[in-house]
Amino acid sequence: MATPPPDRRPIVISGPSGVGKGTLYNLLFQRYPDTFVLSVSHTTRAPRDGEQDGVHYHFVPMKDFEDLIAGDGFVEHATFGGNRYGTSKMTIAEQAKKGKVVLLDIEMEGVKQIKNSNIEARYIFISPPSLEVLESRLRGRGTENEQSIQKRLAQATNELNYSQVPHVHDKIIVNADLEKAYKELEKYIYQPLSG
Repeated sequence: MATPPPDRRPIVISGPSGVGKGTLYNLLFQRYPDTFVLSVSHTTRAPRDGEQDGVHYHFVPMKDFEDLIAGDGFVEHATFGGNRYGTSKMTIAEQAKKGKVVLLDIEMEGVKQIKNSNIEARYIFISPPSLEVLESRLRGRGTENEQSIQKRLAQATNELNYSQVPHVHDKIIVNADLEKAYKELEKYIYQPLSG
């Protein structure tokens, strides 16, 4: 059984689309399968090929999503690319009860909302080495049209600017080399508690 990190607060990972957040935290899940769990977000968008309901997202109709908002069921929610995304309070509470360290993959507006909530969390921002590298990664996916790529790059610029605001993120990791970035992530998560 892997040793849990000394700090059990949820971990909020953010960064531009295409920066490699998922690749990094999936390495963490592979190496510590009993310790970490991804908070599965709710979304109104349709599943992509290979995506499973309850695994990648909870795919819900707009009405269900709005009912959750009305019932204060989300710790954060946002609209991106015409679709809505949200993290339910219940999901975080259920996983924490099981002794798991919950990891949230959240975009910038969601980070702002969690910062204003009563959830104690640690905030990690994954940055690309440059916007040019990010654009190349987005194009390499082959899943986005030109308009979508331009929208994601504009959003990436906003997120990179926001990452420079003091005291927003506890740690910024530049994902230029995957293994090096992963080691930095793991070291930060497992650092001893100070104080």
